[in-house]
Amino acid sequence: MADNIYTVKQVNSYIKHLFTGDYLLKRISVKGEVSNCKYHSSGHIYFSLKDESGTIACVMFAGKRGGLSFHMKEGDQVVVSGEISVYERDGRYQLYAGRIEEAGKGQLYEQFLRRKRELEEMGMFDPGYKKPIPVYARTVGIVTAATGAAVHDIINVAGRRNPFVQLILYPAKVQGEGAAQSVADGIKALEKQQVDVMIVGRGGGSIEDLWAFNEEIVARAIFECTVPVISAVGHETDVTIADFVADMRAPTPSAAAELAVWDAGQTRMRLEEYRLRFRRTMEQKTDRLRLRLREIRTRLTYLHPRYKLQEKQQRLTELEDRLKGRMQQSLLRDRHRMELYIETFRNLSPLTKLMGGYAYVEKEGHQRVKSIREIAPGEALLIHVTDGVIRARAEEAEERTQPYER
Repeated sequence: MADNIYTVKQVNSYIKHLFTGDYLLKRISVKGEVSNCKYHSSGHIYFSLKDESGTIACVMFAGKRGGLSFHMKEGDQVVVSGEISVYERDGRYQLYAGRIEEAGKGQLYEQFLRRKRELEEMGMFDPGYKKPIPVYARTVGIVTAATGAAVHDIINVAGRRNPFVQLILYPAKVQGEGAAQSVADGIKALEKQQVDVMIVGRGGGSIEDLWAFNEEIVARAIFECTVPVISAVGHETDVTIADFVADMRAPTPSAAAELAVWDAGQTRMRLEEYRLRFRRTMEQKTDRLRLRLREIRTRLTYLHPRYKLQEKQQRLTELEDRLKGRMQQSLLRDRHRMELYIETFRNLSPLTKLMGGYAYVEKEGHQRVKSIREIAPGEALLIHVTDGVIRARAEEAEERTQPYER
């Protein structure tokens, strides 16, 4: 029997210390197939890695989920990087994952970044070389697999938007050996067909599946193509070198069809809107011109010599009426003044005075007698009264002491 007896905790702790002290186990990457994968409600991921010789338990805690860029599932070939340590409670070791990548993706990604950097330095991504996508394309070239989901999506979207646009398919190989050359050949073949715009792409997949669109031969074919090219490779999160070289990138093949094929229904609606707007504008302009014409016609009517003569005639009539009025007023004033003079003269008339009992005395020779000194006693006098003349002789004259006041 051994002299020293240890508890289970002590043993597990000692073994964990051995694992912790091993530098190789602190930073290790293990490649294998995922099995027993479980996403726990706490956010942790529990799974195993296996190959033909064995299995190792793995865990990725919720705080490390940033190191997983895809949804891991049973059967995935992955590379798990982290540290191997002992879980003391169960007395078993497991791999604590800090980063998980699809197998082979790391090297391919490094190759992708290197090629992207090289082509960018060549100027193949320069926006100055980008060609505009035609708004109303009549023919659309498609470089993709003949039986894939991408071509069916493009055909469906194009048929819905505009069945009058002609689609020309180059059935290219988009995956595996010779795929890059096939895609490049398809681009050149459709360029000779003088299509208006070209869609180059495929459906989604792993980085290995999409690798043909990262090849330099495809990038050069797109860059040298005189026809505008829309890249439509994989899903929205997938990025390839073809996306950087192309004149426009679409997140999916369906979106590429939306960009390449103009919507006939919307165009008809827009044309109808333009027609109604043009008609409304013309009606408004016609109404304004018609109103202007009426105004000009009215002005011309007023400027006609006949109306000028009528206006002058009316003015002449008004002046004539005013002249008559003033003449009548003047005659009335003169008549009134005449009547006043007549009345005044009537009051001053000797006859009027004679009618009041007065007489007019003359001497022989029609000399008016105004004073007693002008006659002598026995001198003949003529006394005029209203109905005749009295002949008399003056006997004597007596002077008044108080003369009449005038």
